[in-house]
Amino acid sequence: MSSDPASTTLYERVGKEPFFVKLVDKFYEGVEQDAVLRPLYPEDLGPGKAHLAGFLSQYWGGPPNYSMERGHPALRMRHAPFAIGQVERDAWVLHMTEAVADSDASPQDTILMLAYFTDAGTFLMNRG
Repeated sequence: MSSDPASTTLYERVGKEPFFVKLVDKFYEGVEQDAVLRPLYPEDLGPGKAHLAGFLSQYWGGPPNYSMERGHPALRMRHAPFAIGQVERDAWVLHMTEAVADSDASPQDTILMLAYFTDAGTFLMNRG
């Protein structure tokens, strides 16, 4: 992993796709045990894990495989069918924060990811 953030993408610095697969697996461990979030997810979590890892890989500078497979991310549209209020947002951010904390990302990359996840969670809220 490179330590020069100016010369590489976050995707490259953290170890590319394997990092995001591991991050998403850790995140979903929290989701599976969460009484608030688990009902919002389908029984089979596998496809969602793959989609999230692919999206995050692409977002942070990896290849555009997610968009090639699924089209534009359209996050608000994809999440519109699910009731996401403050409680759901906070639970989601908590589990993602725990996953990032459990990773081996640098402090600088941790800050970047947590800022994104906090903002994305808020952006996806669709209930008062």
